[in-house]
Amino acid sequence: QVQLVESGGGLVQPGGSLRLSCAASASIFSMYGMAWHRQAPGKQRELVATMTSGGSTNYADSVKGRFTISRDNAKKTVYLQMNSLKPEDTAVYYCNARWVGAFKKEYDYWGQGTQVTVSS
Repeated sequence: QVQLVESGGGLVQPGGSLRLSCAASASIFSMYGMAWHRQAPGKQRELVATMTSGGSTNYADSVKGRFTISRDNAKKTVYLQMNSLKPEDTAVYYCNARWVGAFKKEYDYWGQGTQVTVSS
């Protein structure tokens, strides 16, 4: 079982920045694919950014050029640097860890979420 704890959310003005952190309890954190998702009120959860165990990244079109996902395997932590924030970025942000086991079976773990509110 993997536990994920997010932090770093809060209230920020449009154009501002925040950095989210997600600390994992996984013993072999470096082997997990990591991702950030978000869910705004009344909307479905959406994928924001991913980083594979090999370091490849992918971003939703809505955040490309503004958000950056990174990881520190020694600290077992993944980050989401969010710049040029917009009101539409307001959501609960969730950290996700994925392990691909035998026969390509996927195991997903989720954090409790952290609120990001972009408002003047």
